Amino acid sequence: MSEIRELALRCRDASRAVAALHTEDRYAMLRAMADALVADAPAILAANAQDLDAARDKGVGAAMLDRLRLDDARLAGVADALREVAALPDPVGRVTRRETRPNGIVVERVRTPLGVVAMIYEARPNVTADAAALCLKAGNGVILRGGSEAIRSNQAIARALHRALEAAGVPAAALTIVEDLRRETMVELLQLTDIVDLAIPRGGEGLIRFVAEHARVPVIKHYKGVCHLYVHADADQALALRLLVDGKVSRPSACNALETLLVHADAAEEFLPRAAHALRAHGVELRGDAAARGIVPDMGEATVDDYDAEYLDLVIAVRVVDSLETALDHIHRHGSDHTEVIATPDPAVAEAFVQALRSAVVMVNASSRFSDGGELGLGAEIGISTTRLHAYGPMGLEALTVERFVVRGEGQTRNIHD
Repeated sequence: MSEIRELALRCRDASRAVAALHTEDRYAMLRAMADALVADAPAILAANAQDLDAARDKGVGAAMLDRLRLDDARLAGVADALREVAALPDPVGRVTRRETRPNGIVVERVRTPLGVVAMIYEARPNVTADAAALCLKAGNGVILRGGSEAIRSNQAIARALHRALEAAGVPAAALTIVEDLRRETMVELLQLTDIVDLAIPRGGEGLIRFVAEHARVPVIKHYKGVCHLYVHADADQALALRLLVDGKVSRPSACNALETLLVHADAAEEFLPRAAHALRAHGVELRGDAAARGIVPDMGEATVDDYDAEYLDLVIAVRVVDSLETALDHIHRHGSDHTEVIATPDPAVAEAFVQALRSAVVMVNASSRFSDGGELGLGAEIGISTTRLHAYGPMGLEALTVERFVVRGEGQTRNIHD
């Protein structure tokens, strides 16, 4: 038996112990996990510093370094997120629908854990804690295969969390860290159809495609975020400017950061100079089409590739459009079904925008940065699904369970009658 198969089997066995815990016991376990992160902060931050040094030596870019970096505030935020998840209503065992059939049987739809979730991700050590908390709260086991850039950070976080699991009487294997980071091992993990119930890749486009192409288990993709802000002709320009700066600048390495600005021609003459001034004050590079450059002449030239790009950096593509329909056509051709934003006071225009798009999250007069499980009331998220399966958009606890049927009767039979 291969090592990865043995690890997965242990995780599956341990997941049954998690599913058997009472709600209050899982709540206490997650609170203890959060406390363990705080207690182990010096060791975790020291491990993270080693990862950062190694990443810099390899020439890793600024966006990846930002995703990799932990500090006291970020680690405290991760612990707070675990406490928020702990306090959320338990989805396991919840009856979502109940009806009595004409023959007297009672049919219930009841939420139950998925089983074993494999999380494949890159340089985000916070995912180690977030994914563990969400999967365990939902009664699952979790196999975490992070990237080599964050291996020391992930190991240090897992050591802290394992203590809390063991104190709750749950085998540490319920939270399994894969330390063999060879691609062959990842491929084998993704083909364990008899053990792994769901794989969730979270990272760059190359990782997502690799997982989708090699997996035999079901996959929910956290695909790239090519997020747009469309400023309609009648937009409140001060409001639109706030959405633009917050969406692009507050954390450009996040998948919910804005990557493209679309401005209606009737608003562009006034809005684009203000937008360029505000963005450049934060070091943002603008790349625009001919119409945008006609208004802001020192703007760089945008190519088709720019409109397809997830920069994850202080760069934004700009285009002037002549109608809502043109804006929607642009989004359909270049978007990634992640998050789209419109700035308009007109409810009819806003509704047309919402109904025309199939993106996982659509914002009306609100920042793209709210496209986040915590901000949308889910607690910490395990990812933002851009795959239309049982979950779409930010994935929280409920997305880590499925509905099954429980039928209660009093001896009814279908074909045999007294």
